[in-house]
Amino acid sequence: MSSGSSSTLTPSAAAWRDYDPVACALPGMFLGDLALTGSVPEECDRLWELGARRVRLSGVVDLADTGTPDAAARTVRTLSLVRDLTARAVLVEWDLRPDPGRGPTAVEDVSRLLSHLQPPQRIEGEGVDASAAADALRTWRNGHYLGKCLWRQGPGFVQIRDRRWGDLRRFTVDEPHYQEAIERLAYGAPAESVPADALADFREERLVLAVGGLEWWLPYRVNRWIQEAMTI
Repeated sequence: MSSGSSSTLTPSAAAWRDYDPVACALPGMFLGDLALTGSVPEECDRLWELGARRVRLSGVVDLADTGTPDAAARTVRTLSLVRDLTARAVLVEWDLRPDPGRGPTAVEDVSRLLSHLQPPQRIEGEGVDASAAADALRTWRNGHYLGKCLWRQGPGFVQIRDRRWGDLRRFTVDEPHYQEAIERLAYGAPAESVPADALADFREERLVLAVGGLEWWLPYRVNRWIQEAMTI
């Protein structure tokens, strides 16, 4: 995959000009139901330029159904929309279906892994323990803040800052092929298309998520700090 493209796998989105539900009910605030047929970066730019500050994605991020290339691509694309809109501080409304086949801690693990993204509206699905899902969603909502897991492109280096696990884990790399790996992984890529040593390091640090036959880059990109650099 490249640039998050695939119009046949794209969710649609309802969009509003404000975050607050009361304000969103006022005349002129609803931007309509939009078909997101372009690449993920293009559609996120379009939503932002239209004035969208609250976006409700159709469909569900279904980690239990990634066995076919189309299903994996659909999940990666929706996750990419959530990630890239989160990076812009857009309120994203989406639903998550974990894969209970990943073991008894599947819900807790995936909610921690994705905790830098806007929390979903619901975590549910066949075989998912409702109590565990409610606890995971509560923890996610209470612990979410912008800048929790991000990366930035510097002059000749890439830096990743990750606070999903409670402490700050910071990685700075200047090898060009690591930057190439991030570009390939950003919107999903087969493992064999990514430099092996870079992918191994990213897997070890839990910076990628396996979605069917694709590996997907978790951190979102920032172009400028929203807080003082020492705070982040």
